[in-house]
Amino acid sequence: MKKLIILLICASGWAQQPTKRIVFEAPETYPEGVAYHKASNSFFVTSARLGTVGKVTREGKYTEFYSDKSLKSTYGVKVHPDGKRLFVCAGDANYSKFSTEATKKKEARLLVLDVKTGKKISDIDLSKLVPGEHFPNDLAFDSNANTYITDSFSNAVYKVDTSGKASVFSQNELLRAAGVGPNGIVYNDGGYLLVANNGSGSLIKIPITDQSKASKVKINQFFPGADGMIMNDGKTLTMVQNGGVNKVFKIVSSDNWASATVSETTSSEDRFAYPSTATMAGAETWIMNANFSEIAEGNNVPSKNFSMQLAVFQPAKP
Repeated sequence: MKKLIILLICASGWAQQPTKRIVFEAPETYPEGVAYHKASNSFFVTSARLGTVGKVTREGKYTEFYSDKSLKSTYGVKVHPDGKRLFVCAGDANYSKFSTEATKKKEARLLVLDVKTGKKISDIDLSKLVPGEHFPNDLAFDSNANTYITDSFSNAVYKVDTSGKASVFSQNELLRAAGVGPNGIVYNDGGYLLVANNGSGSLIKIPITDQSKASKVKINQFFPGADGMIMNDGKTLTMVQNGGVNKVFKIVSSDNWASATVSETTSSEDRFAYPSTATMAGAETWIMNANFSEIAEGNNVPSKNFSMQLAVFQPAKP
């Protein structure tokens, strides 16, 4: 009987262990976006608090990759399909240490950086496309390398073509929500975008050729706090959810995303710390722990260490 009790205690202890993490020291950054760069076998990370872009090795060494005194916060980040450029969403939505009245909820920029040198290639202003408040949050590329950016406060998706011309792609009613609206965004090779509406918890499908035909993907649950996403293949999507849920889901569709179901999920025992975005490094799915709850709760001692956490999936319960 004693042996059985010991085994049960050990098993319980093992179950409570979080999944593998890459911990890095980057004081006050509060990184939101993450993008794996295959050529250097490292990760680019953004900063909601300082507006910088950093680079993290597999071993957890952080170095500042890009900084600009005009930047307040950086969010979504993606390596361009050509592997040579880094695209970054920059604004001043909430947590910036350097926020001003002139920029708070007004700034919306798309930065393009050289992945080797860290030099800025272009800086595209998105703030004049739609009146009102702005929060450039995440981005995706289509098959022609056009860029689509979600603005979570304007309830809009912008398009920047390969020449750098910016325009409003969609302000469909399905993108609207109180507070934060469109957030994570991915492109499906079927010719449409999938956008996570953070406020409503819904997943929206928007055809590239006709945004007026946007539709809500029918799923058996809602995802309030839906954040970053990955398009694993045409039928499988990875979605990060924070807002107290703090889990990662794999969602599958067999009808071209007219409907979908949750197939896999991470365990609640994995203890993600306000997960925000995800990136694929080979076959591994890495999640950024943004730790935003610390800022929201008015923590007077900003963290020095942050982490990316490996997502381990298990079949979803019916």
